[in-house]
Amino acid sequence: MSTRIVLCYPVEPKHIEQIAAAMPDAEIVDAGQERIAEELFAADIFCGHAKVPVDWDGVVRQGRLRWIQSSAAGMDHCLVPSVIESDIAVTSASGVLADQVAEHTIALITSWCRGLPVFFRAQAKKEFIRRPTRDLTRSTVGIVGFGGVGRRLAELLSPFDVRILATDVFPVDKPDCVEALWPADRLENLLSEADFLVLCLPLNDSTRGLIDASIISKMKPGALLVNVARGPLVVTADLIDALESGRLAGTVMDVTDPEPLPPESRLWDMPNVIITPHVGGQSSWRIDNMTTMFCRNLQRWNAGLTLINYLTDKRLGFPIRGGGYPLWVA
Repeated sequence: MSTRIVLCYPVEPKHIEQIAAAMPDAEIVDAGQERIAEELFAADIFCGHAKVPVDWDGVVRQGRLRWIQSSAAGMDHCLVPSVIESDIAVTSASGVLADQVAEHTIALITSWCRGLPVFFRAQAKKEFIRRPTRDLTRSTVGIVGFGGVGRRLAELLSPFDVRILATDVFPVDKPDCVEALWPADRLENLLSEADFLVLCLPLNDSTRGLIDASIISKMKPGALLVNVARGPLVVTADLIDALESGRLAGTVMDVTDPEPLPPESRLWDMPNVIITPHVGGQSSWRIDNMTTMFCRNLQRWNAGLTLINYLTDKRLGFPIRGGGYPLWVA
């Protein structure tokens, strides 16, 4: 019986041909979101991101699925306890989306600093009024989570002559553009220094609700909170309280909790808030890059080699940097 590869990301015919060339004897099924819940039960290999309810426990009990290649860097969509405890190999798309997410982060921060939403609203009313702005240049940026996105963001921020501090569970390979890379348990050192606090963390049991009232109270007064990772990293009610009290100068976010953010949320009407609808990973070549990575991993799978972005500890939800395992490099 041939290997059955089930896809659930927006592939085009050229991508299916590319995958077929990497594993010529495989049966390839483009399930899409419409059929993924049923097709997963007959999959040997799955590549994608199911955004609809999936019976992962049932898939694990079925015993056929051998490998999950996520098309997202965040793994919370598939890393349920049964998958974590199973023998299913799991690989992430960490690094594949780093360029576009980092670019989007820069756009959010600079738009907020230069008051663009304020001026866009004024433009709609034909008002030509000068208003105060803030500076990114020569500020201190704290990056929480220094994986593919965090590292790429540090590179893009460097020309702004900013001071960059970062924390990570595995604080290794500090680039020259970063002043300090601390272990995750030194987050409080970073909080008091950062004018801009950027969240680039995975969502797991240890990070869910990390940014709560207690953490916000330790942030530098007047700081900007930037979330381009996962909405549930932040306790939304505590964030709203901090914004309304003036403890935080503002927030910019590509992700929310809940998602989508309900129309009645007070965040929509706050002038110091910028919200984009989880579009940071979009680009014209995202699917090309994802497919190239998957095909390289298919070749490694066929050769019995360690997979790129292999999760040696599925509970973490990300591949370990400095662990001797291959990571994706575009």
